Amino acid sequence: MSALAFLPMDLQHPHLVVVDGSKLVRKVLVGLMAKTLPDAVVTECGSGEQAKAVLMSQPVHLLVTALVLPDMDGDELARFAREHSTQSYFPVIAVSADVQSRLEQRSLSPHVTDYFDKTWGMDALAEFVKGYLAPDEEASGEVLYVEDSKVVAAATTRMMKKHGLGVRHAVSVEDALALLDAGEALPDIILSDVYLKGDLTGMDLLRIVRAERGLGKERLPIVVMTGDADPANQSQLIQLGANDLVQKPIEERLLVTKLLFQLRMGRRNRQRGA
Repeated sequence: MSALAFLPMDLQHPHLVVVDGSKLVRKVLVGLMAKTLPDAVVTECGSGEQAKAVLMSQPVHLLVTALVLPDMDGDELARFAREHSTQSYFPVIAVSADVQSRLEQRSLSPHVTDYFDKTWGMDALAEFVKGYLAPDEEASGEVLYVEDSKVVAAATTRMMKKHGLGVRHAVSVEDALALLDAGEALPDIILSDVYLKGDLTGMDLLRIVRAERGLGKERLPIVVMTGDADPANQSQLIQLGANDLVQKPIEERLLVTKLLFQLRMGRRNRQRGA
């Protein structure tokens, strides 16, 4: 998952390319995008080759592709977009029903900006895309932020507060667990670094919250920040219960988009379980 700078998103008519071998899936998503982002221009492609032609002929601001296409893998298309497109960097979202297994195996291409699990539904995908092209002006939610660097914590806290999020900061896993056990309402989401002051790491936090406290991904989303590019270590974070990962150094739009999406999914899951 890349943290390179995105194209400026102040365009009046962002161009979204949707690539899927299913005409029905494309029709549903395009219809939802017309409601969610009425000013966007959406191009449908039924194959990777069609998408390549679009990428080479006109500006694209976001590419949404199935991982399984009639003529190639979505990862191959993402690589083509990075290597052959002459325009500025733009996000590539890969959509699949087996995203979780690919995440655990760390088999997603580094050319893919983000992933989306198709089992979450097309409505959720439309909102996910909107988070990249037109993020909410106002956001809400309480973030328990675990970071031991004062400089990094100050900068990242400013990012989150600028987008309307509340932030409770803990400098260690021990402090974060004390806040969780204080009897107050749970935060809406946890954002944590991996390596922290104290005896416990971000991996320990995942293990304790998920296995010992019994708080699943749906009830309390956890996004982990990591500067470790080792696929095996990233895979372990996912297997321990991270909802998502953000690669360091942090890119603001990517971080906020991921947080807002997990917040929306968490609210939806809690409402269904109520």
